[in-house]
Amino acid sequence: MAPIPGSGLAKGLAVTLRTMTRKTVTEQYPEALPQLPPRTRGVIGLFEENCTVCMLCARECPDWCIYIDSHKETVPPAAPGGRERSRNVLDRFAIDFSLCMYCGICIEVCPFDALFWSPEFEYAETDIRELTHERDKLREWMWTVPAPPALDPGAEEPKEIAAARKTAEKLAAQRAAEQGEEQS
Repeated sequence: MAPIPGSGLAKGLAVTLRTMTRKTVTEQYPEALPQLPPRTRGVIGLFEENCTVCMLCARECPDWCIYIDSHKETVPPAAPGGRERSRNVLDRFAIDFSLCMYCGICIEVCPFDALFWSPEFEYAETDIRELTHERDKLREWMWTVPAPPALDPGAEEPKEIAAARKTAEKLAAQRAAEQGEEQS
């Protein structure tokens, strides 16, 4: 059966009239903080201990809003007779939030989980030049990152954890056997 001409317009007007008759609700923002969804993208937090200065985040950023400076240090050998190693040390990590488009590519490409989304959204500045936040500020936001959701209780245990548990149980059994032999 063919639709009646103008039925779409009537349905649209009905939705509009229903919405017009409802009372509006205004949240009083500064006094009452909004209830944010769990995966809210606020700002980017930096877990500096995990950063290896690989620069993947800065290279993949489409806006080029991440600034990283580093230098190399030599690390003494771990064992006698070993050779010295060099490693990168982070000097500066800054994100210019006036350029950032909050795409999350930097967080996705970080191989060492050094960047995380924080739900903080109150970081407005009166001067646009102050929206470049250095690593100290990014580190402060790291502590507001929510914990990851719990694993599904019915899910299968990851292979890595199962292998680690099996190895730990084997070592515990060996130690128990060695202690039993010493006591005999």
